[in-house]
Amino acid sequence: MCVAPPGGDGPALVLMPVPGQPMLDEVSSAQLSDLVAKGAGGTLFLETDDCKAAYDELSARGVEFNDPPTAQPYGIDTSFRDPSGNNIRLTQVLEFDPERH
Repeated sequence: MCVAPPGGDGPALVLMPVPGQPMLDEVSSAQLSDLVAKGAGGTLFLETDDCKAAYDELSARGVEFNDPPTAQPYGIDTSFRDPSGNNIRLTQVLEFDPERH
C-alpha cells in the first residue's frame, strides 16, 4: 500500500508487510515481525490539519486504529500500525497547552 498527500507529486510512503521468502526464511520473518510488533521499528509521525477527519476517512478505508483521536497537551492524535506492525501516530498539532488533557 502506498500513502501520499492527495494530488501531490511529492514523497509517498510504502506500507508493506515484513518480507518472507526469498528475502527472509520463515523463522527470520517471524522473528522480525515479533520485534517490530514490540516497537523495534520506531514510530513514524504524520501531521494532519484535521485529525478527526483523517481518522474518519482512513477508518472508512479499512485502517484499524489503536485509539480514537485524543486531546493531548500538544494537539490531537491517534495511532495505528502498518501491515508490518510499525506504530504510526497521526497528529494534529495545536498550540501547546499544559492544561489540555
